[in-house]
Amino acid sequence: MPTDIGPGTRLRAWERATEWPLTGAAAVILGVYAWEVLTNAQGGAKDTAELVINTVWALFGVDYLVRLALAPSRGHWFLHHLPDLGIIALPFLRPLRLLRLVTLVSVIQRSAGTALRGRITLYTVGSAALLIFTSALASLDAERHEPGTSIRTFGQALWWALTTFTTVGYGDSVPVSTQGRFIAVLLMIGGVALAGVVTATLASWIVSLVEEENAEQEAATQAQVAALQQQVSELSERIDRLLEAPDSGR
Repeated sequence: MPTDIGPGTRLRAWERATEWPLTGAAAVILGVYAWEVLTNAQGGAKDTAELVINTVWALFGVDYLVRLALAPSRGHWFLHHLPDLGIIALPFLRPLRLLRLVTLVSVIQRSAGTALRGRITLYTVGSAALLIFTSALASLDAERHEPGTSIRTFGQALWWALTTFTTVGYGDSVPVSTQGRFIAVLLMIGGVALAGVVTATLASWIVSLVEEENAEQEAATQAQVAALQQQVSELSERIDRLLEAPDSGR
């Protein structure tokens, strides 16, 4: 009995098997990193947090290498997963790897129903909240000790992330470090991209409402036409009977 055990099948099996473990690993990184940044951990506490983050970080590196090895076309897969490689390999991008927690949103989506619009809405809201929160953490981590910075507390970092994500940019909080500015660029790109998804979803919802209303009106019109046809048919039969009545009485 033939079985498909090709690289593509093994890659999909690996991704299915590691989806929840990697989601848990991402949650661990997020929790430990948030604790480290919010408490401004120093000394042994900071070293312990970094050890946990680096250990879990290695799991993502192993996952990347395994997926690359199992890919049917490694060159094609490599070119289409350059962001994964960059986030793993470049230290200053490490906080953005917390976005791997978005896999949790995709898992929740599948249990939330099959409506495409509902999945898109859930994914967009979850991604936006996660992007804003992690960007606030990363910017606070990068900016807190920079001279002349206006981002020194998590509240200020969160406000900056919100205004940057929505591309409002009041200018009251501005990153001054290279890493902080790089985070700002990615946050603005993510905000514009997710805003496009929201706009498209809203437009799709409005179009579907119009189509549903038109369908209801069309159905009502067809029902009215059918009723009128029935009435005309009954009147025609009555008229025919009336016209035949005098002839039958002669």
